[in-house]
Formats: sequence, C-alpha cells, structure tokens
Amino acid sequence: MSLSKQVGQLFVAGVSSTSPTPEELGVVRHLHLGGVILTGHNDVGVSATRAVTRRLQAQATAATTNGVKLWISADQEGGLVQSLKGPGFSTIPTALTQGSWARATLESRAERWGSQLNAAGVNLDLAPVADTVPQRLGTANAPIGYYDREYGHHPTVVSRHVTAVIDGFRSAGVQETAKHFPGLGRVRRNTDTSAGVTDSTTTRHDPYLLPFERAVADHVPVVMVSLATYARIDPGHLAAFSPVVMDMLRDDLGFTGVVISDSMTAVAVQSVPAGARAVRFLRAGGTVALSVDTDTTTSMAAAVLAHAKSSAHFRATVRSDALIVLKQKHRIGLLSCR
Repeated sequence: MSLSKQVGQLFVAGVSSTSPTPEELGVVRHLHLGGVILTGHNDVGVSATRAVTRRLQAQATAATTNGVKLWISADQEGGLVQSLKGPGFSTIPTALTQGSWARATLESRAERWGSQLNAAGVNLDLAPVADTVPQRLGTANAPIGYYDREYGHHPTVVSRHVTAVIDGFRSAGVQETAKHFPGLGRVRRNTDTSAGVTDSTTTRHDPYLLPFERAVADHVPVVMVSLATYARIDPGHLAAFSPVVMDMLRDDLGFTGVVISDSMTAVAVQSVPAGARAVRFLRAGGTVALSVDTDTTTSMAAAVLAHAKSSAHFRATVRSDALIVLKQKHRIGLLSCR
C-alpha cells in the first residue's frame, strides 16, 4: 500500500445510512478510507440497507484501497441506540433489559441480531457498551445510565453480558467494539455535548475495568477509547490522547487489536484543531480515528499524511497501525492474502 492508502485505513467516516451523497462517496474514494459509519436513524430495513452497503463497498477498488473492503459500521446497541430498524431488523431492547437475561439467551439473540446486520452488509457493530454505571448514580450518568445503555450495575454482571454479545455477533460474522475505555459509567456529563468531562474515581487497576479485561480475553477485535479525562490516571490528557490510558489497554490488559476513538466531532475535542486530533490520537497509541462527518475526517487525514511524510518515526507508526487494521479485517474476509 502507498502511504496515502495506509493513512486511509486509519479512518472511519460518517455517511448517510439511507442515501450516501456524491460528496460522501468521493471522500471514501479520495481518502482511501478504511471504513464508514452509517449515520442517522432509519427504518428502511435489511434489503434497503444492503443496497446502500453494496454501493459503499463498490468504492473500495484496487485503485482506492488495493481491493481491501470497507469496515461498514453502525451503532446497534438497543433501546434508543439502534440506528438500523425496519423489515428484517429485530427491535433490540435496552442493554439494561438485556442484562436481566441469562447469558446463553443473550448470546443466542445477539447472534440473531448480528445475522441481520451481516445480511444488511454491516460488518462492524459499535457495541457492546462495557461501562458499568453504579446503581446510586443511575440515570444521573448522562452518557450511559440516562439511556439504559449499561448491562448492569456491577462489573461482574456487565462482564458476563458483554462477552455474550461479543460471542453472539462473532458467530454471525460481525465484529464487535467494546466501549468506552476506561469507562464512562461514573461521570455525570456526556462528552458528545460537554467539554471538560472528568472522571475523578477510576484508577489504573480499578475493579470497573473488569468488563474490558474480559472482552479483551474474549478476543474482541476493537476497543473504543473515551473522550473524558481520568483525574486519577492521567489528569493532563483526554483518554484518547493519553499514552497512559493506551498503555493500560495494551500492556495491562494485553490488547493487540484496533483502538478506535469515540467520534472526533464531539464537543469534548472542539478546542483541539480538527487536523491535530487524529495526529495526537495516533501518537498516543490509538489506531483508527472515527468521525461522524466527512469534513472532520478530511482535515484529520490530511494532517496525518503530512506528518507521516515529514517524520520517519510517525510514518512507521502509520504503517504499524495500518497492519493492525488489515489483520482484523482479514479475520472476517475483507481482504485475502496471496
């Protein structure tokens, strides 16, 4: 792969889930993107979504990506966070409801939900949420508890159900994303809509990290890092820009897969110039920068490419990260090795 194609593998950009615009398709081609996230909630169903994903995969050609297919992702957690609905898609209950089921039941249903995504051409689900919200905080936790996105109020309960979801979707041929490391369950504000969100509780070896530890042991291919600051871990950086947080994931937990960012369009990162966000993320130890809009992705990719051209060390980082992405894609048949 050329350097620009290696850089492209390190980005997931938002495109319409019902009708990608010519501009969005152009960004997929011209930036040699590694993946997209289907944006917006729709109820068009499996068949109509499949038509969209086929059109998107048609952009991944020998000229654009050396024939490596796209990661096509969606937020398909359940409850209010289910972006794809309609004929062929089950209505998925909230994670809090799923957490009341037996593990075997949840794994079976997750396999069904994953099969529906697979049939629609979606190969990466941005779920499950591995955050634990303490019962005493509950819905006062704006990013997770308010929407019942947690599987329970104790890390051991959450762990059992997170791995059940991972196993079920894996059986259906869809890769999963454990999020939002090292946890958004003990904050009050939401990084999507607020700057300066800080967790003053979580430590480097916190018991609430157990669901992430179990997900890594279960070979989850992707872990999403949050955009909060963790005062007792690295008070000087947002988690996505923190080498310490990345060391926790890589060294403490032994994770070797893809570290993806939460959306780089969030209010939490608005004080950082768009072009610098991905550079900081990759330099800290991240792998793939996600953005729900193509303008931010374009700025970030240009900055990463320019920095890679000027720095041999950063160029090696890009190459290493692209290889991590390709290895995970190979696991589900998005590229073949000859």
